Amino acid sequence: MQKPIIDPDSQSPQYPIASVDNALRLILLLGERSEVRLTDASAYLGVASSTAHRLFAMLQYRGFVRQDPHTKVYQSGAALTNIAFSLLNKLDVRTRARPILERLNDQVQETVHLGVLDGSMVRFVDAIESPRPVRVASRMGKSMYAHCTSTGRAILAQLPDSEIFKLYPNEVLPQMTEHSISSRETLLEELGRIRQRGYASQREESEEGVSSVSVAITSNLIPSRFGINISLPTSRMSNSRIKEIATVLAMASEEMSSFFGLEL
Repeated sequence: MQKPIIDPDSQSPQYPIASVDNALRLILLLGERSEVRLTDASAYLGVASSTAHRLFAMLQYRGFVRQDPHTKVYQSGAALTNIAFSLLNKLDVRTRARPILERLNDQVQETVHLGVLDGSMVRFVDAIESPRPVRVASRMGKSMYAHCTSTGRAILAQLPDSEIFKLYPNEVLPQMTEHSISSRETLLEELGRIRQRGYASQREESEEGVSSVSVAITSNLIPSRFGINISLPTSRMSNSRIKEIATVLAMASEEMSSFFGLEL
């Protein structure tokens, strides 16, 4: 566990309020972990479980945390996520990511996309087409079902299953091609595999003849909503090519995470 974040230039307040300090420390703890149990919070703060519960109750009331109804663990709430996204929105993501996308495009000679999760859809906010005569066209500006794209699934895999159930309340999912995932159960199984291997791939699930490999731009603060993909004709999508692309994407994702200041 990381040490509590303290501004080295700040002085201890003259009249510290222990309850406020503990509540803020819980928020910082949620920045380190995706889920926090009441017993862990109690031990972390050095307070009784009843005290930790009251702190969580107030944070939950204000939307900073939410409690999973099944596991009873606490997770980042909408207010905390909105604050984080407001900071991200101040960054010109496309401008900052562009040099990395250009390098990827030059390295693999295939079409590269930057996407962002928008509900159960993924929206492509930047793209650079392959210089090859036979290539995948840019999808910049388009929105697609997240579960049908490698970019969407790479990002969805960063979320807990409880969030997936919220995004997909129905078991039956719409398809873009006959190869698309068509059920929530199958999606959850695939997301589990993505979490294990660290990347997502798809063959002709969003468009006939088009395949892709993707990774999420990871963050320790909040579940990532950004992802990058390399799209190519299915005829060039061999198993060895998938692993090669996944490796270069992982390095690019790590660079972007650090560049955007998402790693704490």
